[in-house]
Order: sequence, then C-alpha cells, then structure tokens
Amino acid sequence: MRIVYMGSPELAVFPLEQLLTNGHHVAGVYTRPDKPAGRGREILATPVKRAALSWNLPVIQVPGFNQPEAAEQLAAFNPEAIVVAAFGQLLPQAVLDIPRYGCLNIHPSLLPKYRGASPVINTILAGDEFAGVSVMRLDAGMDSGPVFIKAQVPVLFNDTAESLTPRLFRAGAQMLLQILAELPSGNRMPELQNKALASYTSEIDREAGKIDWQRTAAEIGRMVRAYQPWPEAYTFWQGKQFIIKEALPLQGEAKTVPGTVAALAQNAAGAAFAVATARGMLGVINLQVAGKKTMSSEQFMRGQRNFVGAVLG
Repeated sequence: MRIVYMGSPELAVFPLEQLLTNGHHVAGVYTRPDKPAGRGREILATPVKRAALSWNLPVIQVPGFNQPEAAEQLAAFNPEAIVVAAFGQLLPQAVLDIPRYGCLNIHPSLLPKYRGASPVINTILAGDEFAGVSVMRLDAGMDSGPVFIKAQVPVLFNDTAESLTPRLFRAGAQMLLQILAELPSGNRMPELQNKALASYTSEIDREAGKIDWQRTAAEIGRMVRAYQPWPEAYTFWQGKQFIIKEALPLQGEAKTVPGTVAALAQNAAGAAFAVATARGMLGVINLQVAGKKTMSSEQFMRGQRNFVGAVLG
C-alpha cells in the first residue's frame, strides 16, 4: 500500500520500520521541525526524521496544516492511507479526506478510555492492571474516531511510562499491519466508540511532578513511575531539588508527619531511607540531587548527617 507516515519520537520509529520491512511503499514521512535541545541548544532532528533519511525517504517538516498549500503538498504524494504514530498534531478535515482508506492512528490506550495527550501516564497513575493500544481511523475530534482493533498489555509492577510506552507501540505496529492487509477487501470496518465511556487526559506540565506527601505511599509510588522520563517526581530539602527515580511503597503505617525521612535497615529492594506519607511509608531506592548524577539512596545517605528526621516538601 502507498502510505504517508507521520510521527516524531523514538517510539514512532518501530512502526515506520515495520511498514517498510513488510512491503509497504512509504511515499513520504512527516515529522515535527528540528529544534534545539540540551544545554548546548544543539539543533536536533527527530528520531523519525533520522530513520526516514537512513531509508532515503522524503522528509517533510511542517508546523501544521493550516495553510492550504500544506494539504496540497500532502495530496501530491497520492497516499492510499496515512499512518500516524505520536505525531502530536490534530489533522484537519482537508487532510483526513485525502487518502482512500483514511488516516490510521496508533493510540496507546483502550479507547474510548484515556483519549488525549497522556494516556500511558494516566494508566500508571490510576494503578490499572492493564494498559492498552488501539488502531483507529482518525476523525476531526480528539481520538474520537472509530476503532479497528485494540489489545490489552499487562502493566508490570516496575513499569514506568518510559518502559511501557514502547511496548504499546510495538504491539500497535503489529496490529496496524493486520488492518492494512485487510482494508482493501472492504471486510474490515471500524467500530464507533461509545462516547459515554470516554475519558480525557491532558498535557502534563513540570508542576505535576512535585510530590505532595499528604498523598498515600501507593499513589506517590505510581507517580514516580508514571512521570518517567518527564516531568519526573521531585521534592525539596534545604532548597535543593530531589528527583526520586525509583521507589516503592512499604508495608506498615507511618507514625510521623508526612514528608519526614526515616532510616531503614537493609532493604531487599535497596531502599536506604523512607519518607512518611498520609498512609504508609515510601522507600526510596534511587534519586538525583539537582546538578548531580543519579545515585542509590545508600550512596546518598553515606554523606548525610542531618537527613534522617528532615521534612521534605
């Protein structure tokens, strides 16, 4: 099938490569414009752009499709289908109407649950046993189009958004190949979503990562996992920011003010200290002090005299 592909981050590279290695003709690849990154503000291409260039594919970088000429340029590729994976832009009706078989999107949730910008983060925050991935046909709404296929993917006890999201897109890529193979026959039709069951997720900002120790240890533990790699879960002590990289809720109740640090005896998971919460203690395994490298909580505790009994916030 003649396809135009749209995606940007690393997790969108695998679906592109699956299309190419399974005989589909990718006529062009759309990705976000290059932008500066890191302390040196070096201009970096997206992972999808780098992958596309390695396959000698035409790459188009546009900030959006509001201008008529952008849709006209896309139409010139004469795609039978447009495949979207983590592209980050709503496509206008003028674009949706171009391909014969429509615009197919890999969305990392069990639609209509968790529409929007942060489905994987919200899956982990909610403590769901299963995440999911759907292959849908896009319409002009926010993840509201009909769904061809969806599948559950177990959430592991130590899954972060960083580890879970690629697994979802890998599963979605295989489902996408199945749907593309069945579309020309006309026998595979998508099912409308039940709008009454829809839930929406929003963009996550940096402030979302600030830990409220008045929450439970289980909630904060899920927050630590959900907010990796960004915005990460963080707290403060003596004016310094502490990013908690890995933690786990501990059995037993906290007997001190939420946010209070307590030393731990040897812990099988590697937590050298714990922090009191509204319900339970949170054992900290790995952390990063602002401006320093990630270290284990045991390494951190070796250089601290006044940390035990401190109140974080």
